[in-house]
Amino acid sequence: PLILTPVLIMCLELIIDPACSIVFEMEPEEEDIMRRPPRDPSVSILNKRLFLISLLQGIAILAVVLAVFGGNYFYNGETELHARTLTFATLILANLGLILSMRSHTRSLFESLRTPNPATWWVVGSAFAGLIALLSVPFLRSLFRFSALSPLDFVICTIAGFVSILLFESMKLRTRHH
Repeated sequence: PLILTPVLIMCLELIIDPACSIVFEMEPEEEDIMRRPPRDPSVSILNKRLFLISLLQGIAILAVVLAVFGGNYFYNGETELHARTLTFATLILANLGLILSMRSHTRSLFESLRTPNPATWWVVGSAFAGLIALLSVPFLRSLFRFSALSPLDFVICTIAGFVSILLFESMKLRTRHH
């Protein structure tokens, strides 16, 4: 079944683009920025380490989203609409978790939450409110070909979405202690 329709991909872009262009640009610099040596201008901005981290984050989110979809559609025998709804909600929540986690490459998610950045809360809050509207307003649900989610379904999507960022959070923690 078709899980991500063009309109759902557009919805994802409405979250990803403001996160990249507003949230991360308004993020304060890391505390040790002035103690770091300058980046060698001959070295690519996208180095191997950053590329691998990005790849691992994408793979982790993909694995979690596919597990939610596969577990519900193939294993539980859910309808296409219900599997699409669970998958999309998990993908949105995973992206929101990734936005919160990526605010800092050194501070933990919880430490970075204490750092003020109003754009973060506007983007994350708007995306979360939009997701709730898509899932709870019957007209929007039918327009986007979603089904109603139970509170337990939503909790599962939330947990699955945030599990996908635990890898990066554990890497940050490990790097800080070495």
